Amino acid sequence: MGNFIDKDFVCTKGISTWSISRPILVYNVDGSPNETGQISKVVNVVLHYKTHSERTLLAVFSLRKQSMILRYTWLKDHNLEVNWQTREVQMNRCPPRYKGCCVI
Repeated sequence: MGNFIDKDFVCTKGISTWSISRPILVYNVDGSPNETGQISKVVNVVLHYKTHSERTLLAVFSLRKQSMILRYTWLKDHNLEVNWQTREVQMNRCPPRYKGCCVI
């Protein structure tokens, strides 16, 4: 998978989860098992940012300090335009398969 959402965030927001058939063990960069356990649940949510909306599957895991982590391939696919000076993000280069997928 590679896209994650924090389990406490999911609980706080009351987001419905689904169990996966086989839990996924999580390892740290150094190869050691992650102390927070394994992935056993996922959520199917609509992500919103300004005028962009899309449905995506996220693995539920204890992220501690972050609410969500999006993998490199998601970021690469969306080809975000980031202005580091103003901290502004533009999502004007998303591939066609994401455009208009979740008009709300």
